[in-house]
Amino acid sequence: MKYDCLIIDDEKILADSTAEYFELFGIKTAAVYGADDCRRFFDGNTAGLILLDINLGDGSGFELCKELRQTTDIPILFISARESDDDKIIALNIGGDDYIQKPYSLGVLLAKVKAVSKRYCCNGMREFTDGNLTVNFETRIVNANGKNVKLTSLEFRLLSYLIENRGKVISKKELFEKVWKDKFTGDGTLNVHIRKLREAIECDPNKPEYIITVWGDGYKFADGKK
Repeated sequence: MKYDCLIIDDEKILADSTAEYFELFGIKTAAVYGADDCRRFFDGNTAGLILLDINLGDGSGFELCKELRQTTDIPILFISARESDDDKIIALNIGGDDYIQKPYSLGVLLAKVKAVSKRYCCNGMREFTDGNLTVNFETRIVNANGKNVKLTSLEFRLLSYLIENRGKVISKKELFEKVWKDKFTGDGTLNVHIRKLREAIECDPNKPEYIITVWGDGYKFADGKK
């Protein structure tokens, strides 16, 4: 079965009430209460987004995130009562997409989930395809040159944002703020990720046809192969 959101939290009452609240707003949500429950869930189900508690009764949310990242790139939002900045840094570095502090307002959490889901679905567009490159924003499957390619969570966000704004020149500053959520990210970091994307989707990364450098301004995603 396909769900919009999966909540993984050993606080059963909180997980269930959050799931019920999301359902009221049309977000099909399932709740499980530990790492083993999560593994069983994905045996026969899919989810578009995960809310993952750091402290689970049968394991660490950090370890479960790293395990999930071996097989899926769907967005993972960490939820935790812990206030350590180190936890936030670890969460983002191992593949988390955001860090949400408990106790949280259900309304604020709902808005966050909707915002992340919208971002990953490229503002409602389910798929981009031109016959050579296909990017499915729901399943996050990317196929280029007849082969499925694996992207990190950040690489997929970067590609999605470029496609969403295809044909437009996007400044480095805008990419830092919209993709990294950090206006102080360096040019070197962006250049590395652009290079990795080109290696993944271009026929010849040294002569890109999709991700075009606009010298002095930024990057542009070409609207169809040239």
